[in-house]
Amino acid sequence: MLFSELKCKEVINLRDCRRLGHVVDFEFDECTGCIRRLTVPGGSRLRNLLRSDAGCEICYSDIKQIGPDIILVDVR
Repeated sequence: MLFSELKCKEVINLRDCRRLGHVVDFEFDECTGCIRRLTVPGGSRLRNLLRSDAGCEICYSDIKQIGPDIILVDVR
């Protein structure tokens, strides 16, 4: 899967069915090439525009399913 495909998917939290946003970045392990975590914006859109570091990091182990349109995660 390409990053351009991944960033188009909306991230939904299974615990409270809340929309977390779309993937804006990810971190991967340089040795294995595996994804470690995804970053989605946190808070309101205005807050995200004002703060470049605003975001929520989701560990790869918290990802439950990646579908054609959404990514389901289980985070607190």
